Amino acid sequence: MSNITMTRNTTTARRAMIDSQLRTSGVNEEFVLSRMMSVPREDFLPEDKSGLAYIDRSVALGEDAHLASPLFYGKLLLEAAPRPSDRVLLVEGGTGYLAELLRPLVTEVTTISSADAAKDTLPEGKFSLILIDGAIEQLPASIAEKLEDDGQIVSGLLLRQVTRLASGRKIVGQVALQPVEDLGIPVLHAFDIPTSWTFS
Repeated sequence: MSNITMTRNTTTARRAMIDSQLRTSGVNEEFVLSRMMSVPREDFLPEDKSGLAYIDRSVALGEDAHLASPLFYGKLLLEAAPRPSDRVLLVEGGTGYLAELLRPLVTEVTTISSADAAKDTLPEGKFSLILIDGAIEQLPASIAEKLEDDGQIVSGLLLRQVTRLASGRKIVGQVALQPVEDLGIPVLHAFDIPTSWTFS
């Protein structure tokens, strides 16, 4: 297959993704649709999984690595509403796709792996927006500390075995994630709450 044909096929797939997965689920903001139309998802998958780029669910890529569903990224960007002045800390899902969506929309994107974030291996400075590419069971205090006052965090959240999109702001030094809506989101197990044992 020629490169021209492949490009045409993936462009058609992205347009179908926007029309059948995003618009039908209430994601209609132009900045979201424009970025998701511009960035080929298949470029962030290994060749043997590129055919799965536009399915309506996540693609697993090994331990704590994934390309989440188009709807998750669309809803996350919609909830975050990134501004040109934002300095973003992104806890990566392992592909670089979300970082590529974000870069033209904000001043700066700093990425870290979920493993480093969970181990408190964090960059210097504060951020106006923190995004987590996956669902977490708990938000470490060290990550909340990286958020500026009145800064926003948007993440997936695992509550009672159900994943939800969640959002919160830092107010008087405190951050609380509030569920926005139920959504299928890959779980980042680096943020699991340790199992406690009780003996009777």
